[in-house]
Amino acid sequence: MQTLWFITNTASGTATAGKAAAIEAVFAELGLALAGRTAFPDDDLPDAARLDAAGADTVVLFAGDGTINAAACALADWKGAILILPGGTMNLLAKSLHGDLDPAAILRAAVDRGTLLALPLVEAGEHRALVGLILGPATSWVHARELVRSRRLRGLGRALGTAWRRTFSRGIRLEGVPGLREHAQAVFVRARPDHLDIAAVNARDWRAIAALGWEWLTGDWVAAEEVTEIRATRFGIAGRKPVLALFDGEPVMLDPGVTIGTGMTRKMFVTTLEAAA
Repeated sequence: MQTLWFITNTASGTATAGKAAAIEAVFAELGLALAGRTAFPDDDLPDAARLDAAGADTVVLFAGDGTINAAACALADWKGAILILPGGTMNLLAKSLHGDLDPAAILRAAVDRGTLLALPLVEAGEHRALVGLILGPATSWVHARELVRSRRLRGLGRALGTAWRRTFSRGIRLEGVPGLREHAQAVFVRARPDHLDIAAVNARDWRAIAALGWEWLTGDWVAAEEVTEIRATRFGIAGRKPVLALFDGEPVMLDPGVTIGTGMTRKMFVTTLEAAA
């Protein structure tokens, strides 16, 4: 790790312009060259040819899960490495690779003992999720969540009302997941190297719905009650209509019948945890 390309998204949970500047100061302190910068989404993500032309060997990502997902998918076949710094709200991926280290400590540890790791991912057609996939009516809370995160109150009441009504709908129907309660309001799918962990929320009374919505707006909705979990290698979406899905928090419409399974990235992510390596 000698020549870096720095990708930031200061609209993400904890990433700010000031923190990004402090990270660049650590680059200089460690003697790391900065080949280029991308302020996503205002700037387009660099492709492999651009990174190679600049001589970059490592992309450093200071952003949330959605930006990390977009960059990792765009650079899936690039030969360089990706170093993830915690710049989102929950930072689940950064924690899995570095524990609770802050960005400066991660950079120092990466120079000292960083190794490369392949990560499991959820696959659904052309779409990928490194942190997780969310299905079901509760995905409609994404619109309210984005308004809250951007501190835009206009339209929030309407978004909350829509999410509330849809969450009380019949729920999503899935195929190939025996043992999972039918018509769940939300299904969260995490990838493991050889299977998928599937957690389904089936909340029917107003207290459970309110708890689910609050957890979704403020943190990890899997912490809400009424959650059942199973394992599977693959499954499908039943029904005849497309459904809203969130891949690492980013909304995508999935066609019915699409197969959802697990895969692996190449060995591209820098980890500073010896156990992970």
